[in-house]
Amino acid sequence: MTQPTVIPRLPVGGGTTEHLRTALSLAAQGVPAMPLRAGKMPFGNCPTCARNACGGRPNMKAPGPCACPRPCHGWAAATTDPQVLNSPAWAPVWQHAAAVAYHPGGAGVTVVDLDDPAAIAWARENLPATRTVTTTRGEHWIYRGTMQSANAVRPGVDVKSHMAYARWLGPGTGVTAALTDVVRALVVKEPSAARRTPQTLSVPLSGQRGACPHRTPSYLERGIAMAEQSIAAASSAVHTTVYRTFLAVLSTHGRCGCLTDAYAARLFTAAQAKGESARHCTDAWTNALTALGL
Repeated sequence: MTQPTVIPRLPVGGGTTEHLRTALSLAAQGVPAMPLRAGKMPFGNCPTCARNACGGRPNMKAPGPCACPRPCHGWAAATTDPQVLNSPAWAPVWQHAAAVAYHPGGAGVTVVDLDDPAAIAWARENLPATRTVTTTRGEHWIYRGTMQSANAVRPGVDVKSHMAYARWLGPGTGVTAALTDVVRALVVKEPSAARRTPQTLSVPLSGQRGACPHRTPSYLERGIAMAEQSIAAASSAVHTTVYRTFLAVLSTHGRCGCLTDAYAARLFTAAQAKGESARHCTDAWTNALTALGL
């Protein structure tokens, strides 16, 4: 399947016939589509496929022998085959469909689902600008590229790409940006304590020397200030927040000489103000360096 680089500009469905037309339009441009029932949920498994009896296809961890013609496998029901979408077996489902969804990973994109104004404000300060789609409660930020999906990566933020579905709400506005390490870091978990290699230095490491891509010192200053704010705003999962923040800063600033010990020390200070020990800060920094190959 040829993966499009952007979500196509297509009409938004508004009724049973329109839902099917929208799904067929999406499929025609390589975007796997599927119907949703009321409540933005997939249709349930048929009796033949109940309790994974069909051999594994619902979670796609194993191919399985399933040949069920019905859209009853959650995100895995999404298809680009117009004959399947328009088949007699799917006709009763479209009659009860309340919306259309698509499989972002199959379309070659990642959706950062922002559920509320606070999450949107956080994204505007911390994530690269990209195509946005207005949702019932917030926004979908769409990036070109695929990654692991995860729910609740931070308050009000889900990531949908592989093995996930997102409701189709129209093409949105703006230019679709490429997926970056800052977005990928949202679903990266810090290695367990048993795998950590403690850093023996008394201060954080400096960045590697190289060509600096930053136009002005204010770019780095703003990034460090936002990182400090992100750590300070953590109300839970402080360990994870500190690690992900370190990872995001290093992914942007860690490959040139501008990230000095003074800047990194500010991040350590912010983390320790939230109750993190100096040892954990050093471990998290080292693990982030290792994860990025620095």
